[in-house]
Amino acid sequence: MKDEREFFATGDLAWMTADGIEQRVLSTAPDGTLTRLARWPAGTTSGSDVITHEYVEEVYLLEGSLTDLTLEQTFHPATTRVGRQGCRTARTSRPTAV
Repeated sequence: MKDEREFFATGDLAWMTADGIEQRVLSTAPDGTLTRLARWPAGTTSGSDVITHEYVEEVYLLEGSLTDLTLEQTFHPATTRVGRQGCRTARTSRPTAV
């Protein structure tokens, strides 16, 4: 189970880098499950292969855009995706800066 925290300012959390992605970790669990704010530099591409996650993945775009290279569709702020454990994540690109 993840840590329990009352409302807190995410700006108080430092940005850390993991696998080239900047992140602010909001909560974690002993099994490694986490909730984070993440940001990718403009022009980032996920690679040429579709990825299968062994965890639930939820994405909410706050700013910028994200292109699903498999669907050939670009998504903008206030767009979300919820994938269950074992979901396939398409190849993506973040073409725009904020």
